[in-house]
Amino acid sequence: MHFLELQLHNNLLKAISEQGYKEPTLIQEKVIPLVLAGKDVIGSAQTGTGKTAAFALPILQALLESGHVVKRGKKIAALVLSPTRELAVQIDEAFKTYAKHTNITSAVVYGGMSIEPQKDMLNKGVDVLVATPGRLLDLFKQECFDPTFIETLVIDEADMMMDMGFIDDVQKIEKICPEEKQTLFFSATMPQKVVGLSNTILKSPESVDVSPRSSVAKSVDQLLYYVPKAKKMELCLHILRNTVKGNIIIFRRTKFGVEKLEQMLLKNDYKVASIHGDKSQAKRQEALQEFKDGVVNILIGTDVASRGIDIENLDAVINFDLPNIPETYVHRIGRTGRAGEQGKAYSFCSADEKDYVLAIQRLTHNSIPVEEEHPYPLDPNEKPQVHKKKSGSKYRKGRKSEASKKNKKRWY
Repeated sequence: MHFLELQLHNNLLKAISEQGYKEPTLIQEKVIPLVLAGKDVIGSAQTGTGKTAAFALPILQALLESGHVVKRGKKIAALVLSPTRELAVQIDEAFKTYAKHTNITSAVVYGGMSIEPQKDMLNKGVDVLVATPGRLLDLFKQECFDPTFIETLVIDEADMMMDMGFIDDVQKIEKICPEEKQTLFFSATMPQKVVGLSNTILKSPESVDVSPRSSVAKSVDQLLYYVPKAKKMELCLHILRNTVKGNIIIFRRTKFGVEKLEQMLLKNDYKVASIHGDKSQAKRQEALQEFKDGVVNILIGTDVASRGIDIENLDAVINFDLPNIPETYVHRIGRTGRAGEQGKAYSFCSADEKDYVLAIQRLTHNSIPVEEEHPYPLDPNEKPQVHKKKSGSKYRKGRKSEASKKNKKRWY
């Protein structure tokens, strides 16, 4: 299929052509006609499938056909909810790229930056708004966000919204939007809670699944290293020196783990940057830009901070910590081995992560080849580490418990 067959506006086709695209991806081919037909859509698709254009292009097409910009002025007609700042910025950039030959405007709002310029921008008017849930609700409470004219609501990366504790905010936003609207719902994985959420906000949706969650691309070579937890740092240095080359993303489970690994690699003269939820927006954008520009060739991040970020020419992925959700493994390693290139995925497994490997192999119906020739092998009889609670007064335990509750949502 050619983009011409989707009967898009000439100005959109011109922008698409300037990006070098001729044929729509599978999700674009399936979703665009459904959105143009006014259907609610629930789509299962991961990063790299062309998902953003699948909803951005028909939204822009509908605005051009309806004359919204001329009839109503700069009133928000489409709202896109994104879980992270980085992904929100990328989505807004996509809308601007495809709308460059139209008079349709888009903007992005997110936390971590001054709210005043965002208020000013909304007061001037915008057609398409991309937002993170928390900041959008702040703007609504201050009467700076008017949902009255919204015709299309997009909820992107719904499973990550769930992971980050944003579902209540998403439901509040959905309720303040007009009842008669089109809703587009996308998620990389479809756990039961995400399906349950979609059932509460979508009306007779069309389902599109273009990302078999159990499949791993044949263009990715996988290797599994069994290693003691205490030796993962040494193993990482070993394979960086001897095995892995090029542009690399390393995944860690926590922000503390990200920072610890970053410091170790910097001390060993590697060019490295990192992203996690506690970094300011400016620092996160700076790290991403340095990686994309080749200033650094190693990017360390948590799943939450890294999800949805589109990075081309990625040579390898290192799973320093294995994910406890097997679909996440498929999502991670799917970032490499694109555009006809062969990618590499290296995974470190300590004694307490063996069950994660079994879950991944059950999901993918394939065993991961094991690399046994390395300096830090795991003793097959080693037991998983058990972290005992330190003794202390009830008062101290209570304080620790309260602190844990406060930080629960900030693990990423």
